[in-house]
Amino acid sequence: MNVRLRVLLISLCCFSFLQGLYAQVDEDFSSALDSARAAEDNKEDTVIYTARYVRYTTLAMMKQGTFTYQIDTLHKNFQYYNPQNQPRNPAIHLGSYGLATRDMLFVPNKTIGFQTGFHSLERYLYQPDSIKYYRARAPFSELYNVGFFFDDQIIRAKVTQNVTPRLNVGGEFHAARADGYYINQRYNDLKSAVFAWYESESRRYNLLTNAVFNKLTSTENGSILNDTLFRDPDRGPSDAESTRLRGTRDERPRHTWRDNSLFLRQSMFMGRLDTINAGLPEQQILPTNRVSHSIQYRSRSFQFYKNEEDVNDAFPFGESILSADTTRLTTITNDFGYSFYLRGKSLAFIKNEVKLDLGYQHDMHWYNDRGMNAFLQNSMLKAGVGYRFSDRITVTGDLNQIVQGANFGDYLYEAKADILLSNTVGRIILGAYTQNKSPEQLFQRVNYTYHQWDTEFAKTKTTNFSFSYENAHVGFSGQVAYFLINDHLYYREVDNPGNNPRLFRTIEPAQLDNSINLLKVSVGQNFRLGRFHLDNYAVYQKSDYNAVLAVPELYTWHSFYYHGLLYKIVDFNLGFDVRFNTPFRTPSYAINIGQFYNDNTGIEFSTYPIVDLWATATLKRANLFLSYNSANQLVWPSGYYTVRRYPMSSTNLRVGIAWKFYD
Repeated sequence: MNVRLRVLLISLCCFSFLQGLYAQVDEDFSSALDSARAAEDNKEDTVIYTARYVRYTTLAMMKQGTFTYQIDTLHKNFQYYNPQNQPRNPAIHLGSYGLATRDMLFVPNKTIGFQTGFHSLERYLYQPDSIKYYRARAPFSELYNVGFFFDDQIIRAKVTQNVTPRLNVGGEFHAARADGYYINQRYNDLKSAVFAWYESESRRYNLLTNAVFNKLTSTENGSILNDTLFRDPDRGPSDAESTRLRGTRDERPRHTWRDNSLFLRQSMFMGRLDTINAGLPEQQILPTNRVSHSIQYRSRSFQFYKNEEDVNDAFPFGESILSADTTRLTTITNDFGYSFYLRGKSLAFIKNEVKLDLGYQHDMHWYNDRGMNAFLQNSMLKAGVGYRFSDRITVTGDLNQIVQGANFGDYLYEAKADILLSNTVGRIILGAYTQNKSPEQLFQRVNYTYHQWDTEFAKTKTTNFSFSYENAHVGFSGQVAYFLINDHLYYREVDNPGNNPRLFRTIEPAQLDNSINLLKVSVGQNFRLGRFHLDNYAVYQKSDYNAVLAVPELYTWHSFYYHGLLYKIVDFNLGFDVRFNTPFRTPSYAINIGQFYNDNTGIEFSTYPIVDLWATATLKRANLFLSYNSANQLVWPSGYYTVRRYPMSSTNLRVGIAWKFYD
């Protein structure tokens, strides 16, 4: 209810109460008034707002038609706030929230075209493609906070409202601060976005637009000096450990990323429109012809800064005190598309549907680093075909080919068949793709304080075949994927058979001459016995070059919890997680260029089960969680590594809460 209206009603009630103290009210009038009040109190509201009427769409969804999803109000998995610690997408990192991070499992990069090669902080970016566009009968807002009275704070706020029935506008603000556990592990970011969605009264014209702003600052400490940290029974607090880099305040060594963008997409439906669930919040509009155009302006910069002597050998040999290496990239993208759908006019039009997508994308890049200013262009042709035999069988194919420009010859061809056998038997998904990808810019040229190279490499070629089976009825999901990778690119420490100190920590890009054959098997199985649940996920990945890829052979995650209802109003889960991975050749980290690399030592760190205790709950429109992470360190062992020389976080307690308002 509107705040002003609430204040007005309270004032009127107080005024009526005061009048009753000083005036005698007629008994018959009082009885009539009481009857009227009782009737009013018992009358039901004519409009009741629920989460069903707060809905959103995304750019990917709008490329298929006009439809929306209801907002998620559940608390399950709410405790996984940290992008580094996602159960099905684990990472290796430098030991604290916001520091450089890399996938632990093999996850191929399926993008083509010009790329800078900076990825270490990508998990924290707010990407323009992640924007949700809302349709809300009443104003919708959300407030999210993790940390509270702890040093780490993550705050998110969102507000959106339909200005008219056809126009929704909104905005978001994200901020994070983490002090870390050791000296110079501080991270902070500021991210914000504004967005709007307009749909014409005829439902044929749609406009999506957003502006996204990112600033990420991640401090570097060069790792700790104590290499026997977890073997010392008398070690002190983590913030008392000496680190290789110790600059403070404005002089603290750090990576600063800025990523700002403006985006606008317009689409027009032509010909017949088909409608599903007409008049309901779940309504879908499916076109038979669509034309679209989108334009995006994006400006990115990546800077590493330090201003102190390297007395503890954090960097390769050099005498530089000040380092302010910066790379900038500005991109303007125009994307034109046309889609055609052929389907029957009956109510079963979702059967025997033929789809054809045609598109053209033009990218202009202005690239700048120390000693290089370049303007590059790429022209890409895109096409997609699909055939829906029925509501159970769909076959699609997509083609992306760069036909002119700096990355001429890059391509990504992909095909997929989705077959629903039945709701009880499950679903089969067959997939395949082939990719030809240019080396990223950092592999080809670097002119930084501590690293310089100018090389030419062949394109990396990847072929993939996959078979997936899903059965929601029994809680099972599984996938077998085979990858053939030719001319794989990675970073390594330069050869140093004589152990020359001047070559320590000096890295270079390398391209593997041999083909990599990789088998990746992923299995998920959820069990339920009454109110007790056991969720499981495991990944097995085997290759002759696991050491080059720097990935473990086996990773498992298990979550055991109890689902209950407290006082009939508090829905909660109470449980613990256990995750584990086999030892693997853990990489080292090159500070100034933010890259993980294979060193000459080749250490494989021992691993063990990591246990997190947690509870989540929903109270009306608030979701809460409490987690006690790495609880096993209270027993054994006292710590572990995923990147050489960088210990992982200590045992820690986190609290989070998110409120949703839509009345």
